[in-house]
Amino acid sequence: MSKGDPFCIVCGKPPPLTSDKLCEACFRARNYLSKFPERIQQTRCPKCDMFLIDGRFGRMDHDDLMEYRAMEALSVHPDAQNLDIEIHADLIDDRTSRLTILIKGEIEGFQFEDNHEALLQTSNGVCQTCTRKAGAYFEAVMQLRSAGRRLEDDEVKELRMSLDDMLVDSPEDPMFFITKEGPVTGGWDLQLGSKAMARMWGRKLVNAHGGQTKETSTTVGHKDGVDITRLTLLYRKPAYEIGDVIKFRKRLWRVDTWQKDGPILLAMDRYERTGATWRDLEKCVVISQKKEHYEVDILRRDDSAVEILDPNDFSVRTLSFAYDISADDTKVRICLIEGEWTCMPRTRGEQGGK
Repeated sequence: MSKGDPFCIVCGKPPPLTSDKLCEACFRARNYLSKFPERIQQTRCPKCDMFLIDGRFGRMDHDDLMEYRAMEALSVHPDAQNLDIEIHADLIDDRTSRLTILIKGEIEGFQFEDNHEALLQTSNGVCQTCTRKAGAYFEAVMQLRSAGRRLEDDEVKELRMSLDDMLVDSPEDPMFFITKEGPVTGGWDLQLGSKAMARMWGRKLVNAHGGQTKETSTTVGHKDGVDITRLTLLYRKPAYEIGDVIKFRKRLWRVDTWQKDGPILLAMDRYERTGATWRDLEKCVVISQKKEHYEVDILRRDDSAVEILDPNDFSVRTLSFAYDISADDTKVRICLIEGEWTCMPRTRGEQGGK
């Protein structure tokens, strides 16, 4: 080897050399493909079994969690290329798992391969949500009421079930919890962990059952110069449902559909639809509820009347049919109004409705 030929700056060996003027042996001695600790620690809430992930408690599938913890602890050479990583996890007990990693890659064209093994140990740490639940924390009070009457038990049950459905369909939020709930005079009250939860549920109730919501805020403290407020959200359910027959402005109407500001009403006596506000209908009278209505077969018909069987005593009754009946209809909807059966026009949500 002449004086001008390159050589390893550590041991003096001739090429091939790396960009740092090192032979393969010296390069391997001074560099690593990966590093992995012998022990890894994680935190789990003993009350809800959520894990601390990136500074927040959340849920993750076991296999995904093991892979996440392994990759979180693994350190790889910044110049490594063509990496191939295999991760295997063995559960030892409820608090301990063994992680095994096989990693292959290239650095400066040299092949490297490492095997690592670590114990993943789990310690307890109560999450903020469980701490707040234990301390009876809540940000919002949800009040379920009806306009001009008490809520029936089945209505309360239906409204309450809609909250469970919303929580199932919504992305998981640790603040979506119920601190306390129970009956009150005329309705049902709930203490909720999140204002967003109360507002989301309020919108869902209005869309599904009509009515309106009213919000009020109360200052309950101060933190870092900012007021801490508590929301009270009142949901007032209408005394009527879609399909009910009501008396409004001395005429009979069916509740057709909901709108933001109030329902659309369908006249019983002629083809006419009109809008009304929630305030307009606060004192309306429910003449017949949809659950009391019947859909019966037409036995015989002429130009203005139909014959049907009375659902109560199965006698034949002759009724004037509703204005929306067609020649193809084989059934009509009827209800009792002042003791007499009456044919009704169909709402948009009913089969054959227009």
